[in-house]
Amino acid sequence: MRARYTALAQALHWITVAALCFLLPFVWVAENFPPGPVRTLWYMLHESMGISVFLLVLIRLTWRWRHGTPPYPGHTTRAMRWMAGLNHGLLYAVLLVMPVTGYMMAGNGQAVPFFGLISLPGFTQNGALGTLANTIHVWGQFALYGLIILHVAATTWHVAIRRDGTLERMLPPQRDEPEC
Repeated sequence: MRARYTALAQALHWITVAALCFLLPFVWVAENFPPGPVRTLWYMLHESMGISVFLLVLIRLTWRWRHGTPPYPGHTTRAMRWMAGLNHGLLYAVLLVMPVTGYMMAGNGQAVPFFGLISLPGFTQNGALGTLANTIHVWGQFALYGLIILHVAATTWHVAIRRDGTLERMLPPQRDEPEC
């Protein structure tokens, strides 16, 4: 029985974290430029990172489905397991909904460039669908912020207060620690 996530699961988790750390500032920067090529570039980077996050989450879910997750430490209560599962499930859901609604907004009547390398087909222009996608995307960002804050707060609680090794499930083994 594994005590840690697999190395690939760990890598995918931390790559997703890094992608999210870029994705958000890209749109903040874009919003501060007037319409034009610079703003378009920053939006393209935001949209491309969103598509990347979507693909990463699909890969993560597939890997998780195929390989499972390590067991929780024995002292983890049923309530803590339930809250962790709920937060993870909602994070995965929001991390899938956000890129889909973003793609629907970006591709509402036009192609969507992916890092300037290829153009992905957009949807036929539909004002009502674009408005709905925008509404979901805007509210989804606040759900994502809240879920990430809860995730980081729970991790901090496990590290600083409980000191129960829960974080180590998502970290590689240390040098003096035998691998399972």
